[in-house]
Order: sequence, then structure tokens, then C-alpha cells
Amino acid sequence: MTILCVRFQPPATSEADLPRLLGMLEEFTPVVQALPPDGALADLRGAERYFGRDAVELASVIRVRALALYGVDCVIGAGPGPMLARVALRHAAPGVTCAVPAEPDAVAEFLAAQPVTALPGVGAATSRTLTDYGLDTLGRVAAAPLSTLQRLIGAKAGRELREKASGVDRGRVVPNAVSRSLAAERPFGRDELDPDRHRRALLSAAEEIGARLRALEKVCRTLTLTVRYADRSATTRSRTLTEPTAHSPALTRAAYGLYEALGLQRARVRAIALRAEGLDPADQSSHQLTFDPVDEKVRRIEEVADRARAKFGPRAVMPGGLGGLAA
Repeated sequence: MTILCVRFQPPATSEADLPRLLGMLEEFTPVVQALPPDGALADLRGAERYFGRDAVELASVIRVRALALYGVDCVIGAGPGPMLARVALRHAAPGVTCAVPAEPDAVAEFLAAQPVTALPGVGAATSRTLTDYGLDTLGRVAAAPLSTLQRLIGAKAGRELREKASGVDRGRVVPNAVSRSLAAERPFGRDELDPDRHRRALLSAAEEIGARLRALEKVCRTLTLTVRYADRSATTRSRTLTEPTAHSPALTRAAYGLYEALGLQRARVRAIALRAEGLDPADQSSHQLTFDPVDEKVRRIEEVADRARAKFGPRAVMPGGLGGLAA
């Protein structure tokens, strides 16, 4: 299962709170679809590869982070598709993720006893019509003749309902405009004045963003730096890249450039964050050929490092400049 359906719960949330909670989800994946006023869908396929954890394990991390950073609890459903994740959410509870397995038999078994109203888009009128004919569960709908369903609710609606009741999930997570980004933050254990540690945090964040972009087969067009200070103020600067990239050295150079342009003098820094924005599919982006053997060698090394991270975890290969940097 790779899709999460997350609903944030009191003491918080209003629709105005949703963007910051979406930003927290974007630290795991840029494929986030807001479900106002208090929910979201998140596609974790790339995140599972990058973090070396499955969707249920990542759901636990998301829950802890939402509580720690925002004081907001959440309930989470997980499934192989958006529809199934939404149905699973109905059975989730704070602290417990309800997950629908990907195997077709397990999906059919899970759905069979669900009421027809469990399916997204099935309203009260459709439910009454089906229930009047004894079709009050998804198992009974899946077993009903297609012609019966089409006679009751229409040709297209009947066909789609029968597919969904049988576990066919053709949906996908469609990122909202506010969600087409990916972020990494590096907090310091204490207020940090050392520029060298600032730069090492930038290197670490840029390496993470690059690896996650490549795992998702995405490139970014803009990089944004946010520096948070001890007095809770913050400075944010953005730079449009010379070409869309997921190449860690290019992201690191851009991050260093943004940092140097701030001209910080003895600033007490609490955290440093990078955000990659303007994400596009990598196969739709052109790379300017440089014929630089050093650049091509670095890219080949990067590919090997990505394979090692996919197999052994995100910390399997780290730049030498990160030695001793606190996570």
C-alpha cells in the first residue's frame, strides 16, 4: 500500500491551518492532494524507496511529527489507491493506522461488509435506491448483475460503482497547486552561530532533496531557503535555477548562493530549511550537455549512491562534509 488518507483532528484544525500541515506532509512526498478543510491524500511511492519504510511505518512518523510540531493528532487510512485509503480511514483511530492490503482477495474481503456509503461519491439518494433493492453492502453490489446496477442508477454510474465495489481503484493523487513542492528542514540542537555548521546543514538538506527528487523521477525549477532565528523570526529567499534539476551538487550550489546572499553576521540560527518548487517530470526536462567529464562522473557516482540508498537506507551514502552533523 502506498497511498495515505490523513485527517487532522482537534485541538486544532481549521481550513486556515491546512497549508502548514500539508507542508509537513511535503517533507515526505510532493505528491499531496489537499482535502479541505482538514484532510489530505499522500502518494508515498517515492518516499517508501527513499526512507526505506513502508506506508504504515511512515504514517506513524507523520503522526508523531504532527503532534510534536503542531499539537495536532491525526487518523490515517492506507491502501494501494486513493479510494481504498479513504475507505480505510473510516476504520482508523488516533494512534492506529487502518491499512488495506494490496492483494485482490484481501481487498475484496475488506470491502465486502462495508456499507455502500463507504465509497466516496455515494450520497444519500444513491444509497437509498440501492438499499431498497437489498444492495446495502459493497459485497452485494459487487455480486449484482451489471445490468441491474445500470438500470437503477444509470449506465456509467452503475459500471463505475460495480468496479469500485469490486476493489478496482483507478484514482490517483492529484497535487494541488500548494503541494507541488518538496521540503527538508535541519533544526539545530541549540542556537547555532557557526557558519560552517550552517553550510553543512544546507549540504545535508540539498542532498536529501536531490535524492528524493530522483526517487520520484522529478526535477525542480526553483529553490527556496528559509532561515529561522532564535527570536522566532525568519528570512526566506528563492532562486530560479538555470535549468530544472534533481542533481544534488547543483542544488547545493544554489543553496550556498542563497545563504551567502543573506550576509548573516553572528546570527543565532534555530533551523535551516530548503524547499524545491516547480516540480516537473524528469523525462519532460532537458539537461544542457556540458561535455564536462567531471560533471558526468559526479552524475554516475550519484546514480550508484541512489541505488545504495534504495537498498540500505537514506544514510547508507553521505557526503564527506556531513561527518558529525547532528540529524
